[in-house]
Amino acid sequence: MFTPSQQDVRRFFCDSFKKSHAREILTPLEAIAADWIHQHPEYDQILSNLEAALEADYSVDQGKGNPFLHLSMHLSISEQISVDQPRGVKHAFQILAKKLNSEHEAHHQMMECLGEMMWNSQRTSLPPDGEAYIEALRKRAS
Repeated sequence: MFTPSQQDVRRFFCDSFKKSHAREILTPLEAIAADWIHQHPEYDQILSNLEAALEADYSVDQGKGNPFLHLSMHLSISEQISVDQPRGVKHAFQILAKKLNSEHEAHHQMMECLGEMMWNSQRTSLPPDGEAYIEALRKRAS
């Protein structure tokens, strides 16, 4: 299993930003990342400076949102939807997107559920509970 470091993730998004703006050829994963980057122009300044991005502190006590975590969650959710894993996530996304009239806002709602599932997994030292995640998505969609 591939487990990138914090620095790897930051480099990936900064490189995707740079390549996209230079109109260079992107890998399929970079293209998906670039789509989400374009939907978050508030991150342009951060992504345009790799050295500063590598040094930035986004710890909770700093009180700033972490753009790399946010973009990573968009990427994870996009992948979940594309392969419908956990089973039912694609349908829940479709319902949420229709209800909210926005795929982007549906992603943000899904992030809340994904974050809660991951927090519970870390807190209990158990594997992530995909069923609980889908149930949380269903509740938001209804």
